[in-house]
Amino acid sequence: MTHFTTIAESSYEQLRHYLDVAIRLKTQYSATGHNDPLLAGHILAMVFEKPSLRTRVSFTVAVTHLAGAAIMLRQEEVGLGVREPVKDVARVLSGMCDGIMVRTFEQEKVAELAKYSTVPVINGLTDFSHPCQAMADLLTIEEHFGSLAGRTIAFIGDGNNVARSLATACGRFNMRFVIASPPTYQLAPEDTDRIMSQLPDMDLEVTNDPIEAVHEADVIYTDTWVSMGQEAEKARRLSDFAGYQVNEELLSHAPSHAVVLHCLPAYRGFEISDAVIEGRQSLVFPQAENRLHFQKGLLAVLLAGVK
Repeated sequence: MTHFTTIAESSYEQLRHYLDVAIRLKTQYSATGHNDPLLAGHILAMVFEKPSLRTRVSFTVAVTHLAGAAIMLRQEEVGLGVREPVKDVARVLSGMCDGIMVRTFEQEKVAELAKYSTVPVINGLTDFSHPCQAMADLLTIEEHFGSLAGRTIAFIGDGNNVARSLATACGRFNMRFVIASPPTYQLAPEDTDRIMSQLPDMDLEVTNDPIEAVHEADVIYTDTWVSMGQEAEKARRLSDFAGYQVNEELLSHAPSHAVVLHCLPAYRGFEISDAVIEGRQSLVFPQAENRLHFQKGLLAVLLAGVK
């Protein structure tokens, strides 16, 4: 049984295989307008405690393109850990469905689902990690540059779930990861210690200086400064992140070939300027589309055993 709950729990070979299958299926769909019915007869249960645009649409469309079906389950219907114990939900869903995707707050819920499920469990996002996003990001970078090894990602912003997953993904693929954050928003020491213990040869740098971070960047990445559940902290966070906006001034300190990514939703005028997200260096919307293509590859491997 293989699950996809964090980047760290997947080997380089597994991650590379997911990407390769995603590329094959994207190429097939682009050339023919359809994919082989790899998931015919397969059903994916999708459990949402957090609202979503890209996660819900990309997984639903991915399953549909592969001739499977997806069932949308909201928290009020499932009551994950409230109405029913997580382990009971895991066994009920895995007795009826072929895979479970969950978008929730606590990483522990994903881990418990995986422990008791007899079908693959996929982490669609938690407060701790966002592995599907990180892998769609690598797909976007590889498409643009033709390779991953040796590339530098400069992450400007909060040391959050996306940053953790992306940093680990960079380590798996021999990429350099630099993160620039205000002092109280950096990756926690336990995060960097864990990443370096798992990937001791990784080039990981933490700084407070966004200009320094982008000097050698191939990719400049940012994310919202106020994530779901942090709305009460909005005013303080906006003040603390002053000077960390990805804008034309910051890009002037980066190599001319650098591209810009944002996992969305974007709050234009805060973490990223409108000019940059709409500019020639932005790959933000191809990046969003690649959520569909990576997840298509992931589902084909985990649910249908595609080699």
